[in-house]
Amino acid sequence: MKPTGKLFTVGLITFWYSSNIGVILLNKYLLSNYGFKYPIFLTMCHMTACSLLSYIAIVWLKIVPMQTVRSRVQFAKIAALSAIFCASVVGGNISLRYLPVSFNQAVGATTPFFTAVFAYLMTMKREGWLTYVTLIPVVTGVIIASGGEPMFNLFGFIMCVGATAARALKTVLQGILLSSEGEKLNSMNLLMYMAPIAVVCLIPAALVMEKNVVGITVALAREDLNIVWYLLFNSALAYFVNLTNFLVTNHTSALTLQVLGNAKGAVAVVISILIFRNPVSVTGMLGYCLTVIGVVLYSEAKKRSK
Repeated sequence: MKPTGKLFTVGLITFWYSSNIGVILLNKYLLSNYGFKYPIFLTMCHMTACSLLSYIAIVWLKIVPMQTVRSRVQFAKIAALSAIFCASVVGGNISLRYLPVSFNQAVGATTPFFTAVFAYLMTMKREGWLTYVTLIPVVTGVIIASGGEPMFNLFGFIMCVGATAARALKTVLQGILLSSEGEKLNSMNLLMYMAPIAVVCLIPAALVMEKNVVGITVALAREDLNIVWYLLFNSALAYFVNLTNFLVTNHTSALTLQVLGNAKGAVAVVISILIFRNPVSVTGMLGYCLTVIGVVLYSEAKKRSK
C-alpha cells in the first residue's frame, strides 16, 4: 500500500472510531446527563439525518452508484428490515438512559450469540461445534458483568438485550430477504431506503409515547440553544457511523475489520468511564473481558470453519 493510501486508511479508521464512539457518548450525555429524556424523538432525528445525507451522498456526490428498488415485494422486504432496524436503535437509545456505556457495550458484544441463534432458527444453518462452544464465554461474561454492575437497571438491561437481538435479527433477515442478485443492496443504498421508512414509523410513536416532545424541545431550545447544536451534531454523527463503516469495510481486509471492531467496544468503555466517572467493579470488568475474549474466539472459529 502506498504512503498516501496508508494515510487515507488510518484517517478513515480514526473517523470511524470517532463517529462510532462519539455518537454513543453523546447519546448517553443527552439522554442521561443533559436530561433530554426522549429516545424515540432522538432516534427520529438520527433517521431524518440519515435520510437526507444518504440521498445527498448517493444522488449528488455519487459516493456509491445508486441502486433502485425494482418491485413492491423488494420494497416490502426493505420496510420489514427498516422496522427491525428502527427497533434496535430505539432500544439501544432507551437503554442508555438507564445503563452506563460500559455495561451497554458489554451486552452489545453478545450480538454473535443472537446471530447464531436466529441463523439456526430461521435457516437451519448449523455452525461447527467449536463455534457454539465459543459462545459460552460470550454469554457467561454478560451474566457475570450483570451481577457485578453497580448501576444495573432491569428495564435498561431488557431494552439493551432487545436492541442487540434486533440488530442480529436484521443481519440474518437481510441475508434471507435480499439474497437474490436482483435484490441485493449495498449498506449505503439500503440505509437510504430504510431511513425514511423509519422516520414515518417514529413520528407517530414519538408523538404518542413522548407527549408534547416537539413543544418541550422548542421550549428547551429557547432556554438553551446548545440543545439544537447537540441534536444536529448527534444526528450527523449517526449518519457518519454508517458511512465510515461502509468505507472502512471497503478499504481494509476482513481480518483488520474484525480486530478493529473488537477493539472499538473496549475503547468506548474506557473513554466513557473517564468522561462519565461511572462506578465500575472488578467483577463487571472481568465479565466484560470474558465476553470480548469469547467474541474474538467466535470470530476465529467462524473463519476456520469456512
